[in-house]
Amino acid sequence: MGFIGDGSHEGSGSNHGGQGSSCSWKFLTRRKKVENSNNSNHGVQLVKELTIPHLMAIGVGATIGAGVYVLVGTVAREHAGPALPLSFMVAGIAAALSALCYAELASRFPSAGSAYHYAYICLGEGVAWLIGWSLILEYGIGGAAVARGITPNLAALIGGVENLPGFLSNQHIPGIDIVVDPLSAIMVFIVTWILCTGIKESTMIQSIVTSVNICALMFIIVAGGYLGFKTGWIGYKLPTGYFPFGVDGMVAGSATAFFAYIGFDAVASTAEEVKNPQRDLPLGIAASLSLCCGLYMIVSIVVVGLVPYYDINPNTPISSAFAVNGMQWAAYIINAGAITALCSSLLGGMLPQPRILMAMARDGLLPPFFSDINKHSHVPVKSTIVTGLVAAALAFFMDVSQLAGMVSVGTLLAFTIAAISVLIVRYIPPIEVPLPHSQQEPIDSESMEYGWSHLETNEKEAIQKPLIDKNLAIDNYVHNVNRRTIVGCVVAVICLGVFVLTFAASSTYLLSYVRFTLCGVGSILLLSGLVFLTCIDQDDARHNFGNTGGFTCPWVPLLPITCILINSYLLISLGGATWVRVSVWLVLGVFVYVFYGRTHSSLKDTVYLKPIQVDDTTNYTSTSII
Repeated sequence: MGFIGDGSHEGSGSNHGGQGSSCSWKFLTRRKKVENSNNSNHGVQLVKELTIPHLMAIGVGATIGAGVYVLVGTVAREHAGPALPLSFMVAGIAAALSALCYAELASRFPSAGSAYHYAYICLGEGVAWLIGWSLILEYGIGGAAVARGITPNLAALIGGVENLPGFLSNQHIPGIDIVVDPLSAIMVFIVTWILCTGIKESTMIQSIVTSVNICALMFIIVAGGYLGFKTGWIGYKLPTGYFPFGVDGMVAGSATAFFAYIGFDAVASTAEEVKNPQRDLPLGIAASLSLCCGLYMIVSIVVVGLVPYYDINPNTPISSAFAVNGMQWAAYIINAGAITALCSSLLGGMLPQPRILMAMARDGLLPPFFSDINKHSHVPVKSTIVTGLVAAALAFFMDVSQLAGMVSVGTLLAFTIAAISVLIVRYIPPIEVPLPHSQQEPIDSESMEYGWSHLETNEKEAIQKPLIDKNLAIDNYVHNVNRRTIVGCVVAVICLGVFVLTFAASSTYLLSYVRFTLCGVGSILLLSGLVFLTCIDQDDARHNFGNTGGFTCPWVPLLPITCILINSYLLISLGGATWVRVSVWLVLGVFVYVFYGRTHSSLKDTVYLKPIQVDDTTNYTSTSII
């Protein structure tokens, strides 16, 4: 990891800051400098237009897709039964853990790129590339999958596929056995054009579409509540009770329902376009997630109360529940809500990807073509157009439903890295400052000697005034040895323990004694790391790392570690077929990084110095020039 040791970064051949190591893998730990905005040196900038209502529209629109119109039926029939609202509540709480981590990081590092940006600052270039490349896959396939769902829902609204115009209906191409979907590609192009007009314009349209979707859900709640009181809520008066599948079934249902909440990271990707990011980003994330959780729970309460869970239609659970109670006409409103939900989800899903590409291009990991910002609309138009073309091609030619699991990999990896980044920010915030190659030339040996002597004096003062004030033996040991190395190893041990525990828990094919042994080992590693971090103070340097004074994640280290555990379990549970497909994409990413990103990185010739060295050498250079 990129947070252990002082001389762990690739240098330009000099010995500044302990650089010049011959290890060829040090480039993986290069870290960015914390800045309020990464585009200060890139001409046209993103415009700050977004406020809390805009962020809520983005978050709710990206989160509440048409899945709510299907997911309630699947989870109720197969896992939760009448306990479906509790499944959504547990899933919402689990998602809130990641949201709290995101809220602190977005407040500290308000820049485009979301989890990619956080990883680059806290963990290094290698992990940042992995997250950025995974998010590109997530948003690309996710947009195509959402667009593919528009055609059948529109056909259901107008009475069948045969009523669609010929140029919009699905067409089978003989010979190559491919069913193309023209309408989905057209919808992607429309959304791409909307996103290119500007962030304020696109979020205004997002707000309108999301409002229509919420109105449809409110109709379901009000009309369904009326029917429930009229019929006596027969779904809750079953001999099997409230937990027909047991508490385990309810928890299993929450694991499925968790993926209904994974759209809030789109809010963090717009950080650079928010007027007051330290205040508005945490509130926008919290408000959108809370609203989504409330809507999910109330809709699920209504649906499982109208019809016994075993009679719910898994494909059209809501409209069929109304039809059973004599309100067939409600299907039109519900289908209209599903279409607006898909359009809103498509807008929210395609919004972050151009900003991820832009952030990676700024850092030199992708060609500069993707970093261009249009001087009229103040959005990355070129990246948006490329994103739209790829998503439209996938939606037109492929049924990507079998690839839907790959969407979850990028999101869950981002959530996990965000939680790890919170631990690093609190306990071992990076203390080295990257010095670009352009600023290294004026630094002669005299200035470096002055900087090093000044640094040694400050380090001696730091030793005399410990960071840790607790009178515990563990604190004294950590302080007297090497705090950063030890705590870095503890964080790595926690991650290892989580992996061993979740792997053993999900590997039902292993022998029982092997699973129990691995679970025991993983639990010991995890709990040991948790106890260790709980017993030591957080690093005082965190108060000056990034933008301070904004939101801070509570219950550290317990909350981030719990978040890592939940997301890792869901990642491993995705199945071997999904990981095989994702591995192909990741291998491709390795080649792109090795042959382009590694050599074009903006940190390629950077050396890393202590902050006092940078200040002293800068002052020395300025004095010499004068």
